[in-house]
Amino acid sequence: MNTLTVAALLHCFLFAVLVQSAPVSLVLDPPPAFREAAERAKTLVEKILRDLPAVHAATVTTEGLTFDPSTQTTNLQMMVRSLGIPASPVIKPLSERFTLDMCVSRMSAGSRLYQGLLGVLSEKLGRLTDLQADLRDLLTHISKMKETAQLGGDSSDQNPNLDLSSHLSSYEVQVAVHVTLTQLRSFCHDLIRSLRVIARTAGAR
Repeated sequence: MNTLTVAALLHCFLFAVLVQSAPVSLVLDPPPAFREAAERAKTLVEKILRDLPAVHAATVTTEGLTFDPSTQTTNLQMMVRSLGIPASPVIKPLSERFTLDMCVSRMSAGSRLYQGLLGVLSEKLGRLTDLQADLRDLLTHISKMKETAQLGGDSSDQNPNLDLSSHLSSYEVQVAVHVTLTQLRSFCHDLIRSLRVIARTAGAR
């Protein structure tokens, strides 16, 4: 292999490394209003996370349905599927394959999903309306992010199809609320991670 070939291969390798390690700021260059909306969304998600344990304690009284992730069982997951509770949209780190557009769209889809689930469940069990209102406000901030950055959507940015039974037993209602709050907590952790990166890189201009 001659020197020219080696130099060309080395150049290609270094270019690939630089692309893979490129900072998110190269992907993200929104207006200041976008960062303000992201900061407000992050603050609200932090509030939701703080409130979730108290909401769970006030609404889920069935023994064994604790807010501890280690207590999840196979039987519970089978009941989740039978009740038709959807999984959260997946939020990944920003990259060329998972763009800002996709990220914000899935934030929106997930927030609408849990607002809808809490809306259905609040008809059967009280003390969920404040959390539902917080999710409505969160959607407003996320919509502002999409508007100011002129983002579109992806296939997951659709109205959720909630197929919860209208004849849930008392125990099934407890399971549905427990699972919804547990999944919402995980979704909020994903939101926080992404919003922190977005807010930080949007401000580094």
